[in-house]
Amino acid sequence: MRPPFRLATAALLLGLAACATAPRQIDTRPADAALLAAQSAREAALAAQPDWSFVGRIAVSAGDDGGSGRIEWRQHGDDVAIRLAAPVTRRSWSLIREGGEVRLEGLDGGTRYGRDPQVLLYEATGWLIPFDALGAWVRGARAGADARIEFGPQGRPATLHEGGWTVDYREWDAATPARPLRVFAERDDARVRLAIERWDAATPTP
Repeated sequence: MRPPFRLATAALLLGLAACATAPRQIDTRPADAALLAAQSAREAALAAQPDWSFVGRIAVSAGDDGGSGRIEWRQHGDDVAIRLAAPVTRRSWSLIREGGEVRLEGLDGGTRYGRDPQVLLYEATGWLIPFDALGAWVRGARAGADARIEFGPQGRPATLHEGGWTVDYREWDAATPARPLRVFAERDDARVRLAIERWDAATPTP
């Protein structure tokens, strides 16, 4: 039996409503050499900024099960600290990777440890979140070489297909390079929706 980790159902409904937008009617185009070259240059610029963070809202669902709340993601190279908080229940959880070790804090049954954040969270909650890939996708970058991208009118990724997931970019900011503000990812009945409120180039001090 998995430890309790679900965020409030009411918060889920509010989060999904806040993240949802009307179906997009946007012209997309497949990648050509110029678009791919620009994307590669963009990803190189992002790779030169290994320390970054964002805060915002997240909604996660797997079939009829899910939750939503606040998210703070802090990245320092390969190390990451992700904090999830449910304002309604005043509970919070932290998923932390340091030096290859992963721990999940805030569970009723105590802290869990592992090596793979995706596996650790899935075993605890049943939620499928591809954390390593999501760290690239949330910045509008490919996680691996097998990704397929469709671009929008401004030459930024509109839809990314990778590892069986479809990542939909709904809004971008005005930074250089531009960073996503709304990211919807789904595979089968697993869905992750992010509404980013603030980006920081460097990881803030905890």
